[in-house]
Amino acid sequence: MRNQPFHPATLAAQGLGWTDPTTGAVVMPIQPATTYIRDADNQYRRGRNYARADNPGYDQPQALLTALEGGAASLVFASGMAAATTVFRALPLGAHVVAPRIMYHSLRRWIAAYAADGHLAADFVDTTSLDALAAAVVPGRTRLVWVETPANPLWSITDIAGTAEIAHRVGALLAVDSTAASPVLTRPIELGADLVMHSATKYLNGHSDVIAGSLTTARDDEFWQRLVAGRSSGGAILGSLEAYLLLRGMRTLYLRVERACRSAQRIAEALAENPHVAAVLYPGLPSHPGHAAAARQMTGGFGGMLSIRVAGGEAAAIATAARVELWKRATSLGGVESLVEHRASIEGAGTPVPADLLRLSVGIEDPDDLIADLAQALPA
Repeated sequence: MRNQPFHPATLAAQGLGWTDPTTGAVVMPIQPATTYIRDADNQYRRGRNYARADNPGYDQPQALLTALEGGAASLVFASGMAAATTVFRALPLGAHVVAPRIMYHSLRRWIAAYAADGHLAADFVDTTSLDALAAAVVPGRTRLVWVETPANPLWSITDIAGTAEIAHRVGALLAVDSTAASPVLTRPIELGADLVMHSATKYLNGHSDVIAGSLTTARDDEFWQRLVAGRSSGGAILGSLEAYLLLRGMRTLYLRVERACRSAQRIAEALAENPHVAAVLYPGLPSHPGHAAAARQMTGGFGGMLSIRVAGGEAAAIATAARVELWKRATSLGGVESLVEHRASIEGAGTPVPADLLRLSVGIEDPDDLIADLAQALPA
């Protein structure tokens, strides 16, 4: 008898080892049903009544994500935004939240608008500074601290363990958007987080063919049950086919992330020597201000995401993106194909992103080809 737990990569590759009990198939079937039969006495002893509340196709990806994150339970959602906003909507009216200045721009704007409508009070701070975080939280009033690490698109690092201590000291929950790290590199619950969120569209799926989100909790408590109810009542549910595709992607998660990390490190080091690059933003470089914190809480690599600031400013950055041949000019990240994006153009007016910045999502191609393509595309 084996007395040691399997490694996370093994659990992912085998999807926890689940097989179809009816046929023995090593891939669980897609279940498209929307409703379920009652027993003759009007009960639902098989545990399901309507697919908006639950879906058999969710069971395996949720169980796998819970195992990979080391949590108590997980939920999949129709998108990362659906997962994140469900957390904020579950807070009491007028609750105070703290969030990063640098974070996924759509969620930052949503929080600001939700606060402006009077649903909550929000402060956006530099979450890379524990002093700034400690100054922002209010005992008895702050209910949630939301952080993203590495943070899109500057890839700044927040100390999860230090932030958890600050949040819990004032009675607040800590939620971590760990999309860019994935459970391959960081397990926030082990560092003290209460909730972990993913835009599962990105690394968890990894094939640019599913929009999905997820939440994992450290405890199945009253707040978690509010999130369970919020997914159902809000209708933010994932389709059966999308749940299947998400699980399919998760089974190669470790291979893809490990390859992307190795390639991103090489690309970052090569670009740091390129005279047409003013700065490389990548936590794996010792010059990155968050390198030491990243080394403490990220294992196996520093992620597949980096950004560069192009010498020559905004026009030179846009021109560089126009000249690439292998990199794809597209939004999103975490897929098998490498993407480049002029981020300030996407975020628009008021963005904190420098105008000369290009965001790079490193896929699984040969890194030498990716480096050569950027080298020829950068200004001469």
